[in-house]
Amino acid sequence: MVYFCLEFPTKYKMLPFIKKKTNSENESEMSFLDHIDALRKHLFRAAVYIVIIMIVVFLHKKFVFDQIILSPLHEEFVTYQFFCNLSPITCFKPGKLEVFTRELSEQLTIHLKVSFFLSIVLAFPLLFRELWLFIKPGLYQKEQKVTRGVVLVCSLLFYTGVAFGYFVIAPFSISFLASYTVSESIQNTTTLSSYVDSLAMFSLLTGIVFEMPLAIFFLAKLGIISATFMRTYRRYAIVIISIVAAVITPPDLTSMFMVTLPLLLLYELSIYVAARAYPKENPVIND
Repeated sequence: MVYFCLEFPTKYKMLPFIKKKTNSENESEMSFLDHIDALRKHLFRAAVYIVIIMIVVFLHKKFVFDQIILSPLHEEFVTYQFFCNLSPITCFKPGKLEVFTRELSEQLTIHLKVSFFLSIVLAFPLLFRELWLFIKPGLYQKEQKVTRGVVLVCSLLFYTGVAFGYFVIAPFSISFLASYTVSESIQNTTTLSSYVDSLAMFSLLTGIVFEMPLAIFFLAKLGIISATFMRTYRRYAIVIISIVAAVITPPDLTSMFMVTLPLLLLYELSIYVAARAYPKENPVIND
C-alpha cells in the first residue's frame, strides 16, 4: 500500500489519517513489482476457490435448481408457509408463473451462470480474506488491531443481505409480478434467463447493500464521514434509500417497505459505527 507523507513545519500538527513512516519502514517498503506479484498470488488463489466451488455446484444441478433457484416459485417455499401460518391476512402465494427457454443453449448457459453466481456467494469469505491479506501488510500495527475480525463481520453482513434478498424480497417480488396482469387473456410467463437475473439481483445486490456499516467504518476511520455528517444529511439518505428500495423491488408499497425498513436500520447502525470509528482528535493548527 502506498502511503503519502506531508512535511509540515514543526508548529503544525499532523492530520490523524496522514501518517509519517520511519526510516526502517521506508527501507522495508515493497516495490511496485512486489505489489503486483503479491496481488497476482492472491488473485490466483481466489480464482482457484471459485473454480473448485463452481465445479461442485455444476455437478449438483438438480439440487441447485429444484431446491434453491426454482424453490421461490412453489407454494411450499418457507416464506409463503411462514406468512400463511402467521395470519390469513398476511398470507400470499407465488402465483402461476411459467418458466421457459427461447434458445437451444439457454439452459446450459444459465446452468453455468448459476454455478458462477453461487460459487461467488459460497466462496465470499475466502475471496474477501484474500483481498484483506493483500491490504493488511500496508496497515500499521494499531490499524490491524482495530480491524481485527473484519473478514468475519463482512461475511456475516453479506450473507445476511443475501438471505434477506432471497427469503424476503424475492418471494414478495415474484408474487406481485406473477399475479399482476392488465388483461385476463394474457398469461404471465418468463424466460429462465430473466428469472435467474432477477433472483441474482434481489440476492446479490442486497448482500452488497448490507455492507453499508463496514464501508462507513473505513470512511469514518479515514476521517471522511462522521456521525454528525450522517445525522445532518439523514433526510437525504432516506430519499436515496427509498430510491434504492424502489429499484430492487417491484412497484408495490409492501415490498418497498420491507426493503426500506432494514436499510434505514442499517443507516442508523452506520451512524453508531461512525461515531465510534471517527478519529477523536481533530487536526489542530497552532499559530
